[in-house]
Amino acid sequence: MIQTGDRNSLGEALEERTGGPLALVPTMGALHAGHVALIRHARERGYDVAVSIFVNPMQFGPDEDLDRYPRPLSEDLDLCRSEGVSLVFTPPVSEMVVPASRIRITHPVGSLYCGAHRPGHFEGVLTIVSKLFHLFGPEIAVFGQKDRQQLFLIERMVRELDFPLGIEPVPTVREPDGLARSSRNRYLSVEERALAPLFHAHLVAARNRGLPAHPEDLSRWEGVLFADLVRSGFRPDYVALVSEETFLPPVQMSGPMILLAAVWLGKTRLIDNIELTA
Repeated sequence: MIQTGDRNSLGEALEERTGGPLALVPTMGALHAGHVALIRHARERGYDVAVSIFVNPMQFGPDEDLDRYPRPLSEDLDLCRSEGVSLVFTPPVSEMVVPASRIRITHPVGSLYCGAHRPGHFEGVLTIVSKLFHLFGPEIAVFGQKDRQQLFLIERMVRELDFPLGIEPVPTVREPDGLARSSRNRYLSVEERALAPLFHAHLVAARNRGLPAHPEDLSRWEGVLFADLVRSGFRPDYVALVSEETFLPPVQMSGPMILLAAVWLGKTRLIDNIELTA
């Protein structure tokens, strides 16, 4: 396995590699079973796998957890090695972020849901992911469905800007109790970790209750879920039912939809989503 932290060495490594078609798995490190599923998905499809590990400061707000975000690089490299990753790119900020740059990739959906509570977050994500796509030139890039809004925006960026690669989504990996795997789960206290699975359970319960017949009743339906989360000890940022195609509120209660939510549990922010079809 080759590890490099600068773009020139990355380019040389890409030119010299002898594997098959390339798959890129972009990450911020603190790798877990969810990331392993992405790597294995690519390898099982016959791709040579490259992983980027970069804690992107452009996607963190001024009061967010950039400084305390976990960075267990040695453990991450061991995991990549054990999973047969061919190339790992671990650049410093100076390699990826141009000081005072005002160039950003945006999309209207990026200002909604998580974007409304984390202004500039998705601009930072799309800008850095686009740079990674240019640097690696992969045939595919693999992303998890846990951050469904991010996945939607990356798919739209690739489609609308004609990036020459495919985006392959992988279902959310969950703990046995239903909690979505996340690097931020390690922030949870023992008591919070015991409570956290209720987040996913409430989303499932809302789906099982059935959807309202008319879009004008949707806000009341979402409000019931919001209140249920509050009663269980969460502080929701939002709950939203969106069309899978547009990522906007459905204009009619039919077709594939996604129920999204973000909550705070203590000082930890959790996101999750489930699919629904009316």
